[in-house]
Formats: sequence, structure tokens, C-alpha cells
Amino acid sequence: MCTFDNHETMVYCEMCGVFRESFVKSGKDVSIKAKTSTTNFDGDSERKYASTSHDKVNSTQLASVGSSSSTGKKKQPVIFDNNVPIERTTQLNADHFQLKEDQGSSRASSSAQNKGSMETLSSDISQLSIERNNVNVAQPLPEEYKPEGWMLADQESGVLSQLNLAIVGHVDSGKSTLSGRLLHLLGKISKRDMHKNEKEAKEKGKGSFAYAWAMDESTEERARGITMTVAVAYLETKKYRVVLLDSPGHKDFVPNLISGATQADAAILVVDASTGSFESGMDGEGGKSVGQTKEHAQLIRSFGVEQLIVAVNKMDAIGYSKDRLEFIKVRLGSFLRSCNFRDSAVTWIPLSAVENQNLIKSPSDARFTSWYQGSCLLDAIDSLQLPSRDVSKPLILPICDVIKSQSTGQLAAFGKLETGAIRNGSKVLVLPCEEVATVKTIERDSSSCSIARAGDNVAVILQGIDGSRIIPGGILCHPGFPVPVANYLELKIRVLDIAIPILIGYQVEFHIHHVKEAARVTKIVALLDKTGKPSKTAPRFLKSKQNAVVQVTLDQAVCVEEFSKCRALGRAFLRSSGSTIAVGIVTKIMRQDQH
Repeated sequence: MCTFDNHETMVYCEMCGVFRESFVKSGKDVSIKAKTSTTNFDGDSERKYASTSHDKVNSTQLASVGSSSSTGKKKQPVIFDNNVPIERTTQLNADHFQLKEDQGSSRASSSAQNKGSMETLSSDISQLSIERNNVNVAQPLPEEYKPEGWMLADQESGVLSQLNLAIVGHVDSGKSTLSGRLLHLLGKISKRDMHKNEKEAKEKGKGSFAYAWAMDESTEERARGITMTVAVAYLETKKYRVVLLDSPGHKDFVPNLISGATQADAAILVVDASTGSFESGMDGEGGKSVGQTKEHAQLIRSFGVEQLIVAVNKMDAIGYSKDRLEFIKVRLGSFLRSCNFRDSAVTWIPLSAVENQNLIKSPSDARFTSWYQGSCLLDAIDSLQLPSRDVSKPLILPICDVIKSQSTGQLAAFGKLETGAIRNGSKVLVLPCEEVATVKTIERDSSSCSIARAGDNVAVILQGIDGSRIIPGGILCHPGFPVPVANYLELKIRVLDIAIPILIGYQVEFHIHHVKEAARVTKIVALLDKTGKPSKTAPRFLKSKQNAVVQVTLDQAVCVEEFSKCRALGRAFLRSSGSTIAVGIVTKIMRQDQH
């Protein structure tokens, strides 16, 4: 018997959990109002009321309970059916109460009296489980994904495998010139276009920029002489169909590099060999900051790129000096090892893009050939290995950009298929707007194709959706396996070279796949040692070269996935004041947006 003095409106005792006798009234509708404490998604506690109405009173059990109260005998448990409609029972503040079936009493006459009542408790009630309200509402697990046969088709004969190759490096190291020269040598730029670029470059006093203008097509890029966005071009080698991702080198446009180069399977790090320029790329202007050579190498490794070609460009400016090349290899090689690049996965190729030395064939300059007998750049590209393509998982296509199709003039979602496959007529879920659309056309290098698989860069034209709902940073995914949309995440990060410690509340730019969002560090959970073991106490701040687990809150929710489930959607970068301050992975989605 409960001896605590509870208010008469309470269903049960908050101290011992026993239900009140007045909770059950024979032959009448029962209305239960329980004052409860619930927690909303902002973490605030608020007082609410949950009401539970039950149908079909079982007078046999009611009589049993009623008689026990009048005679002083032991109370009989109140028994409920699983089918009883219960409104917001998860808000009852009880620690997993369970009322189990009592099979000891049955009175047919009493139950017959109340058979006609529409709002009474059922006679075959078996069990009622009342649990605390939880923020993380359990969702039904989807069925196991099974890819269709056409998704797993073997590589078509005569069709080259696609390799996504990012070209990165310090500003003015010659990335665009190298890309343009390769395209020209392989016949991807017509003589007419090349002559036009040469003429326009000379008129503006920038004759050496003629090849770069094959990649830098905008008026502003040509006027400033720098790449501002990631230019995409295509070329073919003996082994691969290569998608060149020519990335900006200027520090102001690193966010564009992050957005575009995250699609890379491998990378070419272009280094300017000339005296002073290499040092500037390593140590920044005046040696007081981190140069873009270092930052790009760190970013490329954090993208998941393991294979790297270091193109030591402008060898002509140093007279093809072997000693200078060895100096660069020692200093840069040491830094690359600190970024976890394996020596066996790094290939060093000295070359001169302007002089066409060692690009698609062995060098011809005697100063070069006297000591170098290694591979040319094109052979080095063919020596790269393709990463595994996972077509057996549900479709995930992060939208890098929304472009206008050259063939149809319609808006298309452009990006790289990370997992799964897609074909004309496929149904896709567009996130974050959560609308289902149908694939109308797929284009690859401005040519229509019927099927695209993981690893392919494609433009997808959709129907059944307003074009304004398709945005860069969105996702095309399988309708039955949606990607989470969230703004509260837990990250495992590596802090880079920073001048100001990272404190709780620190404002950052959060970059993930093709999205940039304002965020703040809301909690520093723990430091991690070299083995990955977390510290017992949380630090007050983070400094350079530390590994840690932190929680961040974004101003707006983004499409994101835990790194263990999808690597492309689980790599994150934190930037502040124009510099990358940390790289890491998403280990946990703390709170998912409820739509």
C-alpha cells in the first residue's frame, strides 16, 4: 500500500510508482491525466500533461480491484491490452513500469454487462509499457539494400575507367598552364582555340598565360591571372579517362578547392622549383605563415587521397638542376610523411610545362637528360591505381554544382557518384528539400549516357521538381535510404598549425563535401593520444598538432553522414580567418533535423 500523500489527480505515486485505487472506476470511462516532465529538442524541461483514454472496461478485473480496496486485501494489478489507444504515453515520467497479465480472475457476467460500451477497457489486455520520453526517437530500420543486376554490370569492353585527378598547389606554381598544355598535347584543344588564346594573351601582355586560359575561361580569372574556381576538363591516357580538376591556388579561394577537389581519386601537387617560390609555398609570405603547398597537401590527404604525384614545375628556371630537385624532395617529402602520405605512394616528376619537357614523353633538353631517366607525367598518371567503387550500396550523389546542360539547356545537378548507380527513369530523393524526382537524362562530358555508376562525374537532369529546389551541397539519394540532415555533430579532429587556441564557443567555417556553413565549437569532449585513447578529463582549449573529439553546432542543417557509413559525407574541415585550422571526420550525429 502506498503511504505517500499524493495529489488526487495523480495516476501513480511519484515516490514508489504504485497506481492509485481511484485510477479505476467500474463501468465508467476512464480518463487518466498524468503530470509529467518532458524534454524538448533544445534541452529545456517543461511541464506537460498526457491524457490516456481506454476503451472497453473489463468489469471482472475492475470488480477485483474494487473489492480489494474495500476489504483491505492485497491489490490486484491493473491489466491493459497492447491495442489500447494511448496518447503520448512516452511522456509519462515513470521508470519502465510494466503491468503484466493476471490470469487468476474471470467473471463472464460482469464482462457481459459492459460489452456495449464504446469507451471501455478491453478484457484481453496483456501488457502496458510506459517509458520516458527520449530525444532520439527510434526509427524503423529499413530493409537491407539489394542492388539490381544492371548496377553491377561488368566494365564495358573498350571503355576506359574514369580517374578523377585534382591538380593543386601554391598560387602561380603553373597548375593551369600544366593542365592546358596537357590538353593541347593530347588533342583536346583545337588549333583554332589555341591560336585565339595566344592572340588574346599577347594583346594583354600575358603571352605566357595562353595555355592557362584553356582552363581559366572567365573574364575575371584572365584579368587577375589566377584560377578562382575548380575548372573541369577531360583527357584520355592509355589506361584512363581522366577528369582534371584544376583547383585555385590563392588562399582566398581555398573553400572552392575544398568543394571541388573532394571528388578526387588521386592528385597532382604542382611545386614551383624556382628559388624563393618553393620556399614561399612552404612557409608563406615572409616565412610567417603556412604556404598553400602545405595547406593543399594537408587538405588533399584529408580528402582521403592516398596517391600523389609531385610535379616539380619550372625546372627550366633553375637550369634543370638536380641538386635543387633533391633539396625540394628532402624538405617537401618530410612534410608529406607528416601528413601520412606513404613514400611508396608519392611519385616525383620534374618537368617544365612551358618548355614541354617531360609531360607526355621523355625530356629532350640535354641538361635534363644528362641525369634524369625516370617516367614522364603521362606515364605517372597511368601508374595510379583506381580506388574501389562501391556500386552495391544505395545511391549517394553529392551535388557539386547546378549547371545548364549544353545539349538541352535545362538545369542539371552535377557531381560525382560516391556509391550506387543511376539510370534514366530512376527515382531519386533530392535533399535537403525532401522531394522525389525522376531522372530524365544523364550526361557525361556533355554526351548522353543511359547508366552512371560509382566514381562517375555526371550531370543529371531531373523532372518532377522545381529547379530552384536543387542546390549545390544537396544530395541525390535512394528514396528508401535517405541521408541524414543535421546541425549538431561530434567530430574527431586534427588541429593544424594555429596561432590562436580553439576554445568552447569558437566561431568557425564548417566545410563538408560541397557545403560551407557557419558553426561554433560547443564542447571539447576529450584529447586523443597517439593510440586514439581519449583523456579522462576534457581540456579547456586546443592548440596546434593536437587530436581531439569536439562537438559543433551549425547555424543551418546540412546533409551529412557518419564517416564509418559514408566517407565522402563524413569528412569535415574547420576554417577561420582565411586558414584551415583543423581537419577531421564525423563520428556521431548528435541531433538530426526533424521534418
